[in-house]
Amino acid sequence: MTLYDLVTLTVKIGTNAQVFESIQASGDAPGSKLLGCWYSDIGTLGQVLVLRGFESEAALVGERKRMLLEGNPFGCGECVTDVKIDSYALFPFLPPIEPAAHGGIYELRVYGTKLASLQHTIDVWEKAVPERTQRSPLVGAMYALDGALPRFLNIWPYASVDERTRIRAEAVKDGIWPPKGGPAHLTTMESTICVPAPFSPLR
Repeated sequence: MTLYDLVTLTVKIGTNAQVFESIQASGDAPGSKLLGCWYSDIGTLGQVLVLRGFESEAALVGERKRMLLEGNPFGCGECVTDVKIDSYALFPFLPPIEPAAHGGIYELRVYGTKLASLQHTIDVWEKAVPERTQRSPLVGAMYALDGALPRFLNIWPYASVDERTRIRAEAVKDGIWPPKGGPAHLTTMESTICVPAPFSPLR
């Protein structure tokens, strides 16, 4: 799978457990696979984020239409105050995202890039990622297909917030990250630290 969507549910306070139960019970939509489910811990709070992979563009669009027309995402609509859905294509040099046990937290970073800079970004990441992932794994990096463009999402798991801080600082100090020639092409940066739901395939 190289096509993904990230569904961000803003949920009512105190409903995380009910939302998780509904997401787990809803199962996989046709042509899709649940890969991750997290709740936000640092950043914008009160969010549940769901990452899914799709076998084809038709499957992705079909599921988007179904969710919009039914108006009850994952069967927990009564707990939801806002829904945002973003579609992504995996950076072509990366392997498909697979379920795995990585650590206690996940950082989801979204970067905006200058126009005509996306291919450059993919190229410099391809050069830099092999050495960077010797320090800690990269779940995936993918560019957005809709919404404010161009932008891309990258997902990094860590054992803890402290480990994240240490690894990132060492990578910068050693000159292996960020990718050389990459930051000058960025326009915006957002980061959310998330914790996996108990049933999340990525945990």
